[in-house]
Amino acid sequence: MSDPRLPVSYLQPGTSSFTDFLAQQAPDLLPGRRSVPQGNAADLAPHGTTIVAVTFPGGVLLAGDRRATMGNIIASRDIEKVFPTDEFSAAGIAGTAGLAVELVRLFQTELEHYEKIEGTTLSLDGKANRLSALIRGNLGMAMQGLAVVPLFVGYDLDHAGGRIFSYDVTGGRYEETGYHAVGSGSLFARGSLKKLYRSDLEMEEAATVALEALYDAADDDSATGGPDVTRRIFPILHVITAEGGRRLTQEVVGDLAEQVVAGRMNRPGGPHAPLNPGSTS
Repeated sequence: MSDPRLPVSYLQPGTSSFTDFLAQQAPDLLPGRRSVPQGNAADLAPHGTTIVAVTFPGGVLLAGDRRATMGNIIASRDIEKVFPTDEFSAAGIAGTAGLAVELVRLFQTELEHYEKIEGTTLSLDGKANRLSALIRGNLGMAMQGLAVVPLFVGYDLDHAGGRIFSYDVTGGRYEETGYHAVGSGSLFARGSLKKLYRSDLEMEEAATVALEALYDAADDDSATGGPDVTRRIFPILHVITAEGGRRLTQEVVGDLAEQVVAGRMNRPGGPHAPLNPGSTS
């Protein structure tokens, strides 16, 4: 006998994609399926800004600042933009904050649904492809100024290493090497990462490099928030290794951020990259 509390559609064998199931049964619940009045809505909704990712031997680190803006107004000083999507992956959001958070939550459910239906987890490439499809479904919103551009990272158990994936508003997926940044301050963050990144970084060094990159982004991009020592608001850092993912504590990030701020007191432009051993400069 069927359960009278559930619709028949919930009791029939179906797809392992929760998004496909939702598109069939309740398409109006999908973020990209909602109708929006004509016009550009970009200045009407809070936007998340800068996200950076750094790989290191044995894992990958994802970091995001805490500021959200609405036009020239600071909409939030302590928004969270970095979310674990399962045990071995995480996503950082840039773009329209409300839609981005909703999309990440849908992606979390998508991965959990697949695991329950199939009895196994998706590969990291499979996860990256599923996220690409979700972003593509939001293209109509993006054309009206409500774009969502996440940065996706994970530890690949098959290849024993951390990987980084970036996207465009059409759902195009691109794998990045070593480091990457997205959001309004990404130009300045990438310049900092290019200067400081090394392939042999320790985890704590990778965290410091990410904080330096966010500091540089905040230094030149008004939409990016730097470490707020007065309010004790610091970037969120999420680390993923073969043991799984974990968010660095407020105390650990605060100590590292205060070291970065102290270093900028003597050198406002940030630390100099070490010269190559063979350089004569």
